[in-house]
Amino acid sequence: MKLSQRRPERLADVTPPALVHIVEDDLIIGMALQDLLMSIGLESTTYASLRNFHAADLPDRPSCILTDVRLPDGNGLDLLAHAGRSESYPPVIIMTGYADVELSVRAMRDGAADFLTKPLREQDLLDAVTAALAVDQQRWFQRRESQRLRRCFDSLSERQRQVIELVANGRLNKQAAAELDLSETTVKTHRRLAMQKMQARGTADLVRMAVQLGLSV
Repeated sequence: MKLSQRRPERLADVTPPALVHIVEDDLIIGMALQDLLMSIGLESTTYASLRNFHAADLPDRPSCILTDVRLPDGNGLDLLAHAGRSESYPPVIIMTGYADVELSVRAMRDGAADFLTKPLREQDLLDAVTAALAVDQQRWFQRRESQRLRRCFDSLSERQRQVIELVANGRLNKQAAAELDLSETTVKTHRRLAMQKMQARGTADLVRMAVQLGLSV
């Protein structure tokens, strides 16, 4: 019996479980939020202050931040400033006990994933968290896929890189061979090896990867 070679796992198959970061100085509220999230199978971690959150070593997992707007050592809106400076920062959901329209407008303008007023409606909170996690899961996948593609591209030889750049820019094997002063057979060999190293399923997949790496014009 001939055994087929197993392809490396794609990132979509190995995405880690999501995590909700709860920044809340009220211990009872924090525990209640954890229990609510656990009821739908979501893992969470609580932080009593902004300082504790910033000092934590956050795991590389799809996540979101659920934060009270008023904290002992600052303002939950401060987290939005961090989110605006980093594409990898988790989406931020703001909670407040004060129905402040101006604060709500500022939070949404600064990029909050959602703005919830206390007392919280459980379904509203779960909907907001679920939506934020879906956004960050996609970001996580794209970020890790880009890192994977870059590692694969860095493993190519100089000739293999030249060939796939030309392919990504629409050159046929014959045209690439002429530009690189190689035989068409040699170009095909470099192209085949490059596709294997990039784990490309076909030419269209290879071109998509090249576009993602910024190799096409």
